[in-house]
Amino acid sequence: MRTVGHRKSPPISFAASAARLAEGARFNDEIHRLPSGGLSFIPKGVYRFKAHAEANQHQSDCLAQGMASLVRAGHEGAA
Repeated sequence: MRTVGHRKSPPISFAASAARLAEGARFNDEIHRLPSGGLSFIPKGVYRFKAHAEANQHQSDCLAQGMASLVRAGHEGAA
């Protein structure tokens, strides 16, 4: 694996930062502009799992099915 660039983590502070809030809002807006930005791929409902591994498997299965449906629908950039 090759590392490209070196991003510094922002410092953790007690006081909130308006600049960090604005940066997060811009990031959120950009994510929603992606072809699948408004989709979560996990059906609504209440899920109860016996273990974290089972929940992770359910999330992975839903994500894979959602990505496959985007590819079948012909969205650019979904693959």
